[in-house]
Amino acid sequence: MLLAIDISNTNIKLGLYNGAAMEHHWVISTARQRTTDEYAMVLNDLLRHADYQLTGISDIIMSSVVPPLTPVFQDLALRYCGKEALVITHQLDLGLKLLVDNPWEVGSDRLVTALAAYHVYGGPAIVIAFSTATTFDVISADGDFLGGAIAPGLMISAEALSSAASQLYRVNLTPPPSALGKNTIQNMQSGIIFGHVGLVQGLVQRLCQEIPGVSNPADVRIIAHGGLAQLMAPIIPEVQFVNQFLPIEGLRLAYHRLKAQT
Repeated sequence: MLLAIDISNTNIKLGLYNGAAMEHHWVISTARQRTTDEYAMVLNDLLRHADYQLTGISDIIMSSVVPPLTPVFQDLALRYCGKEALVITHQLDLGLKLLVDNPWEVGSDRLVTALAAYHVYGGPAIVIAFSTATTFDVISADGDFLGGAIAPGLMISAEALSSAASQLYRVNLTPPPSALGKNTIQNMQSGIIFGHVGLVQGLVQRLCQEIPGVSNPADVRIIAHGGLAQLMAPIIPEVQFVNQFLPIEGLRLAYHRLKAQT
């Protein structure tokens, strides 16, 4: 059994694979203060609930954008599973060219989601992650990583608005009845949510225009994932697919490619 672990700033996604088939998947909160032993107990409980054991894991692959937790999960893999975790970096041959100025700056999560998006949907494509930040990853028709954009996420925007303006407060992140708000809550929800829709639509339009070889924006696949994708995708017509498994599916694909090279 292969355990794929994607560590992001908000959540940690885990996928348990038997070959190409995902047997189970889980999402837990990212807690930087947790120790190796604490995370091991969480993982052990999840596996036991699915009738598996830590010792039954044959290999582990992971991506991480939370540097303090990378060694924690590497230690977990060694001490509790008896395996050395394979950690995704820009230096590995994942089958996609990084056509950017500084490849080492590209988060490993973006690498594996780009890999999965191209494998599942083809290219050209734009992958939008609605998470702590809202990121846009652009993939060419040949599967190359071209770059993208990073914007503040919905939660960051909402918290900044309520904390910086003394007469405003936190509101639920749900779309209001219309963009024309009739009270303070609706005004804030309109600005935060529909404003973010406008940000996404504007960036998608610009990015499509800058993808080499694209003459018709309709040829670009728009794929969303992340904790807030279920909220945002239904109100953004440009989004064609929602796939919450992109990061861990990309890890599975990366694992089999890298193992084939050894």
